[in-house]
Amino acid sequence: MSLVGGYVALSKPLVAAFPVLLLAWLRFGIAALAMPHWLKPAPDEPPMTGHTRWLVFLESFLGNFLFSICMLFGVSLTSAVSAGVIMASIPACVAVASWLFLRERITVRIGMAIACAALGIGLLALSPAHASASPGAMKSSIPWLGNLLVFCAVLCETAYAVIGKSLTGRLGPKRIASLINLWGFVLSMPFGIWFALQFDFTAVRFGTWALLVAYALAASIWTVWLWMTGLRHVPAAQAGVFAVLLPVSAALVGVLVLGENLSSPQLLAFVIALVGVVLATWPGRRT
Repeated sequence: MSLVGGYVALSKPLVAAFPVLLLAWLRFGIAALAMPHWLKPAPDEPPMTGHTRWLVFLESFLGNFLFSICMLFGVSLTSAVSAGVIMASIPACVAVASWLFLRERITVRIGMAIACAALGIGLLALSPAHASASPGAMKSSIPWLGNLLVFCAVLCETAYAVIGKSLTGRLGPKRIASLINLWGFVLSMPFGIWFALQFDFTAVRFGTWALLVAYALAASIWTVWLWMTGLRHVPAAQAGVFAVLLPVSAALVGVLVLGENLSSPQLLAFVIALVGVVLATWPGRRT
């Protein structure tokens, strides 16, 4: 989740250099070149059923394709700090969805942790609309639309967590990562080719290409493998609480790298979010 927050913030300079749909296609394509050996099933892995294939498609369509589109368009219209704070609502959304679809029990401590994470949304409303954005970004930003798209990305990430929990009982983490990345590449291909035919790739600087490669590897390989491996051993509701690290890292990158400002309500939101992580992960008494 810390890596996700980092690449969410660092995608701002990328969406300034590439059209969003072209950027998504390039991300999936670069990752596909790096992970073909992950497509091979493990020796003890059962054959994929029709239901498993459907879950893999939904995991990619909602958690990869739509998440990328909503997130990239969203951060292009709002600040990285605001996007990070909105994504603090992921734990609450994941907990509710895991209770509805996976029948997982939400303990008192997990409930308190979820409340801490959700409080970030309220604190964001207290900060002025211009407080987070860097001066140069204000002219082309539409904060309310960007924030709405980021919240749509939150809903996509919620589906990603819940469906991923179901998939980890059927497929290995590496194979899940490779399959959903391939689906993302296929889904974004028509848009990517259209924009690629009209785009001047020679105008992109070397540093931007390096950032794109790092973004692709982090978004499609490292974070997916870490998340799916963790979901094998942790309930989805508890795993969702760790999503509060996403807004923290996104805000740090926005402030330290992109030169954005951090308001007092947003700073308080991050402190409360970290309290939620402590509540969720504090060892319980053995019975």
